[in-house]
Amino acid sequence: MKPLQISPETAVMLSKKLNVPLEQIMHMPQHILIKKLMELEAEENKKDEE
Repeated sequence: MKPLQISPETAVMLSKKLNVPLEQIMHMPQHILIKKLMELEAEENKKDEE
């Protein structure tokens, strides 16, 4: 599997937001990364509503 086609800055930002090691972000399948980002956004929306 080839690494994701994202910039290094984006990878570092995602790593920090998702609390996942940078190497794992780069080799994570795209559909799993999108799912995690959707879960993170849902959590942030829930916090904003409170």
